[in-house]
Parts: sequence; structure tokens; C-alpha cells
Amino acid sequence: MKRTAKAHWNGNLKEGKGEISSQSTTLNQTPYSFKTRFESGIGTNPEELIAAAHAGCFTMAVSATLERAGFLAKDLNTEATLDLDMANLKITGIHLDLKASLIEGLSTKAFQEIAEGAKANCIVSKALSVPITLSVSYQ
Repeated sequence: MKRTAKAHWNGNLKEGKGEISSQSTTLNQTPYSFKTRFESGIGTNPEELIAAAHAGCFTMAVSATLERAGFLAKDLNTEATLDLDMANLKITGIHLDLKASLIEGLSTKAFQEIAEGAKANCIVSKALSVPITLSVSYQ
């Protein structure tokens, strides 16, 4: 299986503009620029897309692990916060904050273990070489 995305850029770094498109067309010439990446502006940026991909992948991995353990996920909500060191232009880590509804018959400890396993084993986590932390609210 292969997945593709395309980026186009025109101009210099600070005043230039670009578009990002994905194979599924969910992103279809979505704008990105210096402002959307390092300041505030309308559009997206590569770091935001990494965080979104990680949140989505991790949340699906939690659901799959729950299913393998004989449980059905209810509400799983994950916020991924990517830390970008601007001085060194380096991603230094990602924190996953999972909020989940209680599942009958599944203890807090067991749910935490499932979440930790999903954090370590989701496809995007495996692709990243930065520290990944996790907090879980299970109630």
C-alpha cells in the first residue's frame, strides 16, 4: 500500500505561498505559508499535519487494541501537541492527551495499559524518532 501527498510552493520563504493536496483529496490545494507555519494565518502547516496524523493513528490503535481485548470503544478523543524548537528548527516531542468514556468491565489500569501499548505501536509513533508522552483521562 502506498499513500501520496503533494506540495507546491511559489516564492521566497517569508512571502511565498504553497498548497498541499492529499491522495484522498481531503486536503485539496490547502494553503500553507510561513505565516501558517510560524505565526498565525489561514491554512495549515507540516507540523499540524503530523500532529493530526498522530492523533488519528493513535486513537484508531486504541480502538483496535480494545477490540482485540473484547471491548468496544465508546468516545475516544485525542489531542496531539507537537513541540517545535524554533531555535534549532527541530520537533522535540509529541504529547498525546486521550480522553475516553468508561467501558463496562475494563479497569482504569487495563485501559492505561492499552493506551500505552497503542502509543508505542501505532504506525505514526513507530515512524517518529522524538519522545512521545501520554496522559489519559478515563471516566
